[in-house]
Amino acid sequence: MKIIKVLGSGCTKCNQTMDLIKEVAKQQGAEVEVEKVSEPAQIMQYKVLTTPAVVIDEKVVHSGSIPKKDQILQWL
Repeated sequence: MKIIKVLGSGCTKCNQTMDLIKEVAKQQGAEVEVEKVSEPAQIMQYKVLTTPAVVIDEKVVHSGSIPKKDQILQWL
């Protein structure tokens, strides 16, 4: 099971990113756990300047916008 973290303050784009990742994973039958990270100190540890950001295996794979479905499929 992959653990995917969505970094963000709880803004609309952050929530949409979480929902989209969950939706695509469900459609693909992929087992993922999506965690929300909203504490500023934790977000700063990833050196992210813009949110929403997506972290997989402790590596930032996307930041600054809602990812496209094609990107999410590649991550899964």
